[in-house]
Amino acid sequence: MYFDKDRARGVDGTFMWLMEEVGELAAALREGTPEEQAAEFADVLAWLTTIANVAEIDLTAAVRKKYGAGCPGCKQLVCRCDDAGKP
Repeated sequence: MYFDKDRARGVDGTFMWLMEEVGELAAALREGTPEEQAAEFADVLAWLTTIANVAEIDLTAAVRKKYGAGCPGCKQLVCRCDDAGKP
């Protein structure tokens, strides 16, 4: 939808917009209504997808590769990793 604008802005400029949206999501999670929270989740996802497009990353393929078989740590569909560790 916005590829030409986003490509002109570049990854760095587009990343800054993503960070602004993450901040708005944080505020909505603290104080917003469920509708406001949902809108901010959508904005964050849209900007993340945009950065992937500008960087020529197939986001769907990347998610499938990393998480398609389950947790990258324990390899289970429902994570069984120790809570103290990542993921």
